[in-house]
Amino acid sequence: MLNRRGFVSCALCAATGLVAAAVSASPAAAATLSRTILRRADGPAEGYETIQVMVEVPAGGMIPRHTHPGVESAYVLSGSGTLSVQGQPDQAMPEGSSSLVPAGTPHSVAVGGAPMRIAVTYVVEKSKPLVTLVPG
Repeated sequence: MLNRRGFVSCALCAATGLVAAAVSASPAAAATLSRTILRRADGPAEGYETIQVMVEVPAGGMIPRHTHPGVESAYVLSGSGTLSVQGQPDQAMPEGSSSLVPAGTPHSVAVGGAPMRIAVTYVVEKSKPLVTLVPG
């Protein structure tokens, strides 16, 4: 079972773009965020796709610890939070900031005192699930 810190740390990544697979796999995550796929396109190389997502997480919410089969690039449109990426110090994510999470790297997000809206772009392998939850 995830403790509060572990669950909060996962929030950013989810916020940064949890897709249906992660939401179905984690009812708690589904209750704390909403995501809208804005666009999907093949490329930039064969076997990959680019997915643009709008993630919205309520104040005090979280995106659970997870990974993606490709790079995640995020930009905070409003609100703020803390991004936790395995092997790196926690990163404050105020409005107007951005982040890059390498492929396969566990990460999460804890949202501050106001709702957070994040524009996320994924460049991922087509044949793999967009999100894989990671314990702990």
